[in-house]
Amino acid sequence: MRDEIVRAITGDGLVKAVAVTGRDVVERARNIHKLLPMSTAALGRALLGASMMGDMLKEEQGSLTLQIKGGGPLGTILAVSNYEGNVRGYVQHPQVDLMEKYRGKLDVGAAVGTDGTLTVIKDIGLKEPYVGSIGLFSGEIADDLAMYFVESEQIPTACALGVLVGLDQSVTAAGGYLIQLLPGADEEMISKIEAGVHAMGSVSHALADGLDGEGLLKAVLKDFELEILEKHPVEYRCYCSRDRVTRALISMGRQELSGLIAEQGQAELSCQFCDKVYRYSREELEDILANM
Repeated sequence: MRDEIVRAITGDGLVKAVAVTGRDVVERARNIHKLLPMSTAALGRALLGASMMGDMLKEEQGSLTLQIKGGGPLGTILAVSNYEGNVRGYVQHPQVDLMEKYRGKLDVGAAVGTDGTLTVIKDIGLKEPYVGSIGLFSGEIADDLAMYFVESEQIPTACALGVLVGLDQSVTAAGGYLIQLLPGADEEMISKIEAGVHAMGSVSHALADGLDGEGLLKAVLKDFELEILEKHPVEYRCYCSRDRVTRALISMGRQELSGLIAEQGQAELSCQFCDKVYRYSREELEDILANM
């Protein structure tokens, strides 16, 4: 099953939906950041949610940042998506030990925490980005994203996210969906969606049993006529480069860069999203300083 985003709308135009499958996306993040199962599940959910939300942006070259600070042992979780749903991210403390609600069920909410905020930053090319923030509801991430849409954007939303981690700690399945009611939807539609959500159950297990993104949407919206609008692949994609890192060094200013050269004589900077290390010799740093 390839990693992809599927967008759909019901025939009456009153419900829009998006689903993502992202086993390889989350597995890539696990390998880059050397995640344990607890952080794999949490960061994976954040990446999947950000991917769908980024893909919902109408502006080309737009980007969306999802920041979760719950006060739990995982610390800050950050996921960034471009307008095509390609994502990158990190978790502050990736080596958190296993926490379970019961045997075989990771307690993501406890690891994330609920004493904090979920913040969404949308950069759509305006002078200032849009920033929306809510207090965390459960720490399970999907519930909090649904609450964000209700509180910050007044859009009734159902959200489910799941990451299934195998005994070898690799990602077995990962995906999720967002279903939103548009103006004109009534209580009967809400009841039908709730029934579909309940009937399908766990997203990760549905994916492990063979459903793809389109299958998720058809299962949850089984009582609706569904029109698939678009499908396209997504991936874990970092945009770091030596040129960007050099610009970061320049942004330090002459005094701080001079101090770095005097104290260390070299620099090693790593990308927080892909852990690639960029090394600068004394001569290279002095050239940068001379050209500032």
